[in-house]
Amino acid sequence: MTATTPLDRLRGLCLALPEATERVSHGEPAWFVRRAPQFAMFADRHHDDRVAFWAAAPAGAQEDWIRRDSLRYFRPPYVGTRGWIGVFLDVRVDWDEVADIVEDAYRTVAPRNLVSRLDSGAQ
Repeated sequence: MTATTPLDRLRGLCLALPEATERVSHGEPAWFVRRAPQFAMFADRHHDDRVAFWAAAPAGAQEDWIRRDSLRYFRPPYVGTRGWIGVFLDVRVDWDEVADIVEDAYRTVAPRNLVSRLDSGAQ
């Protein structure tokens, strides 16, 4: 059996969304809706010694996730002021929660027609 890294799992979740693309941004893998806007970014010790990802979030979600578990969720630098949520991937990861966060991030930035495609199950 091949080991799957947190980056591999995150990449799979992001690229499963309609018209999601990946490219390097600020030296890290990042995911975009079409060419823009960005909805998630991997952070492999980007600003500290932790492995994490940052994701766009709907209003109030950042505070909610951090209140639930401040050892797994955090306010990331730069984009945290815009409500993005940080998720540590070097701890026990609840991949169902990560999938929810990734989908919410996508819904936060994607145009309505792509959100409708997601809702209908179409790719």
